[in-house]
Amino acid sequence: MAETLQKPSVKSSETVYIDEVNGSDETSTGTQNAPYKTAVRALQVKGDNISILVRKTPEEGYKDISGTALKKAKKRVEELAKKAKKEDEKKKAEAEKVKLQREEEERKLEEAKKIVLKQDPNLPLAIKIKIRQSVASRGKRVKVSGWVHRLRTQGKDMKFIVLRDGSGYLQCLLTGELCHTYDALILSLESTVTIYGVISELPAGKTAPDNHELLADYWEVNHHAPGGDDAFTNKLNADADPSILYEQRHLVIRGETASAVLKARSAIMKAFRDHFDSKGFTEVNPPCMVQTQVEGGSTLFEMNYYGEKAYLTQTSQLYLETCLPSLGDVYCISESYRAEKSHTRRHLSEYSHLEAEMAFITFDDLLDTLEDLICDTVDRVLANETTRKLVYQLHPDFVPPQRPFLRMDYKDAIQYLKDHNIKKENGSFYEFGEDIPEFPERTMTDQINKPIFLCRFPAEIKAFYMKRCAEDNRVTESVDVLIPGVGEVVGGSMRISDMNELLAGYKREGINPTPYYWYTDQRKYGTTEHGGFGLGVERFLAWLLHRDNVKECCLYPRFMGRCLP
Repeated sequence: MAETLQKPSVKSSETVYIDEVNGSDETSTGTQNAPYKTAVRALQVKGDNISILVRKTPEEGYKDISGTALKKAKKRVEELAKKAKKEDEKKKAEAEKVKLQREEEERKLEEAKKIVLKQDPNLPLAIKIKIRQSVASRGKRVKVSGWVHRLRTQGKDMKFIVLRDGSGYLQCLLTGELCHTYDALILSLESTVTIYGVISELPAGKTAPDNHELLADYWEVNHHAPGGDDAFTNKLNADADPSILYEQRHLVIRGETASAVLKARSAIMKAFRDHFDSKGFTEVNPPCMVQTQVEGGSTLFEMNYYGEKAYLTQTSQLYLETCLPSLGDVYCISESYRAEKSHTRRHLSEYSHLEAEMAFITFDDLLDTLEDLICDTVDRVLANETTRKLVYQLHPDFVPPQRPFLRMDYKDAIQYLKDHNIKKENGSFYEFGEDIPEFPERTMTDQINKPIFLCRFPAEIKAFYMKRCAEDNRVTESVDVLIPGVGEVVGGSMRISDMNELLAGYKREGINPTPYYWYTDQRKYGTTEHGGFGLGVERFLAWLLHRDNVKECCLYPRFMGRCLP
């Protein structure tokens, strides 16, 4: 047996190459064709039993590593190994800590399931209220339901919930056992809850919505919103891309700013209606599916209407004009549609259009009516305490417009652009007869810094139905209302009252008059001087509420590339 034992062979050491200039510790294997960059890497990968050849410059050949360099490299390898071991031990300790924390949380949750809340039968019966009624309900035991808008735990025995029900916000305080239930421990934002208790005014130095707080004596969860990766806060954040915010618009509108805009919008729409009602106007509801165009065929949304070509309406103006002989002065607030391939901050494909038409008026009457509409609506909005708070919450520096508005003719605007060196992109000036685009128009308006009635545009750049001025047949009795920070908010004009002039307008624009027979008939059966206007509600709101983009001023904006949700 002793004869069968053999002396183990000694494996010769491997030669490893180091090129301190052209080598790589990331991709190389240590051969002469693929050398490492450092001796440290060679020792880490190949171990101690190696021969190391080093080349310090491309001109030099490979030489044996010096004893000092080898010793230094080995020491560095030991240091890195110790550091790696320490980091590994740290990771294991942290993992163990997380595991213990998770086990402790699970234990607490299991313990919490044993806590069952019951209402105290000796307490007064709770009165069901909306949060808007909370100030009037102080000192009474109430029952309030809503969504968890904000959530904060303080210590072991206090949990603050800011509740939202659409009518307002209410801070609620859970204490003691109410904080320790299973529902309390897993509660997340946007869960729906019902809380019972008494509302009391807060002492000086403490703040909360409406300066009061509900001290809960009982509560229950209606539905738990998800936590973890699917939590509400992971869906949205302040730095989210606009496309994400539009995609998640149904969640965005739960935010304080978005909901304030929508509430203010509702109140402002009411103020518009109250204004018209006070002036004796009648509200009508024109159709949105039409077979005529008004503002040009390039912006029409076309559809198949039972085998016939039809469109979504660009404006209700023509229908409003037909109502004048039977209803007198009329208005509508309807949706209008423009297939404009534009991504500017003031364009929408679907927008709310406030339009009005009046009979037996002059152009000056039209301008006075417009000025009164804007100023009176603002006055009505600010006269309501709730709406005024919303306006100044969103636009702290808002200053109501002062009458009279500046009245400027188109030709004077052309001169203003020249005088103030506002040019086209090619460096030339705008000339009479050319349309003034958004940028120079807004630049001028912002410089003047007050509402402007820009009047009397050339007939060639305006719609076929606009009446020409008697004193200058080149221009029309037309007006755009320009507001600083927004630009054009209203467009209006006197309408053609003479049938022959209207027929000439059809011809000039290449419009077949046949489908417009009902509109032409207005000049046949008792024509009169009349005029009207259209106001873009979202643009008006953008001005009043200081929103940078009109898309913030409607519920679910529709624009090129966006028809969801």
